[in-house]
Amino acid sequence: MHCGPLCRLLWLWLCLFYTEALPIQNVQGDTKALIKTIVARINDISHTSVSFKQRVTGLDFIPGLHPVPSLSKMEQTVAIYQQLLTNLPSKNVIQISNDLENLQELLHMLAFSNNCPLSQTRDLKNLEGLGGALEASLYSTEVVILSRLQQSLQDMLQQLDYSHKC
Repeated sequence: MHCGPLCRLLWLWLCLFYTEALPIQNVQGDTKALIKTIVARINDISHTSVSFKQRVTGLDFIPGLHPVPSLSKMEQTVAIYQQLLTNLPSKNVIQISNDLENLQELLHMLAFSNNCPLSQTRDLKNLEGLGGALEASLYSTEVVILSRLQQSLQDMLQQLDYSHKC
């Protein structure tokens, strides 16, 4: 008879624990689905068949040559790409830019749920060299940005499958 309240308390605790974990799994699933959608959108733009390792003078600041190791770095990388795409005059990248903004928020939620330290500064000083590169070669700049973004997203997708390092 003393077991009744204790059993109910344990049952309630189990239900609360399970319902808390489910939304994070949903966020992770939504994050993976959005990454796949963005990669598909990039594939739909015909001129992205260039290697992501291609170098264009003045674009060395664009991330994408190394895998992104943590949720915090993923969020920072997505923020950089979102800012880069916002500065491109091409109408092809507007939806991708919007999707990146949503992806950044999902990564922020994942990092927060894993108690990862988040960078407070969203200062994107790397973009100083973009203006000159855009003037010199708009087409090449867009190709390099999209191909490196695509590679970064594929790396992020693999990283999300394996671990959630801060």
